[in-house]
Amino acid sequence: MTGAAPRPVNHHADHRGFSGIAGYVCGLTFLLMGRSAARFAADLLQVSEADTVVDIGCGPGSAVREAARRGAAAIGVDPSPELLRIARAVSRYGTVAWATGTAEQVPLPDQSATMVWALATVHHWQDAGAGVGEMYRLLQPGGRLLAVERQVKPDATGMASHGWIREQAESFAALCDSAGFRDATVTGHRAGRRDVWAVRAIRP
Repeated sequence: MTGAAPRPVNHHADHRGFSGIAGYVCGLTFLLMGRSAARFAADLLQVSEADTVVDIGCGPGSAVREAARRGAAAIGVDPSPELLRIARAVSRYGTVAWATGTAEQVPLPDQSATMVWALATVHHWQDAGAGVGEMYRLLQPGGRLLAVERQVKPDATGMASHGWIREQAESFAALCDSAGFRDATVTGHRAGRRDVWAVRAIRP
């Protein structure tokens, strides 16, 4: 008897997205809740004024603004016009830009970033392999990838399942290896009030 098939890293790819009035409500909620995740990502990668950061699935832009606050040039990419409207409305940094796009199709040039991150969004991607390929394309040699997802229990359902179990984090690291990244690692952390998995890798 064989075991159950591994859970994909994008197990909520069927999510409808954040649009309309619900998109604005979710965006304002993310705005209030996203600061600790933004600080965590910027601390973990030690963002500085030497960096250009691309945030895939930026939502209302908390992590983009945190990177800019530390002196980096930062670009937020999201498919939701509603979330991007909120992001633009509260932005006050001249080194920030916003673009409409998905993880699989980012409207930015090759090798335009020193860091690319996806914070609590990979589990929504339509095509995880294509998304990792885009991260590789966007990064300069020596550039760093970061994916962060909430730690969830294997039997979690509903909203509690929006995140990764350990095996999903390891599967994403393996996907990074397959795409040509090196030194892909999985580590557990506390980010604000949540336990999270962080996957980091480097483009050679």
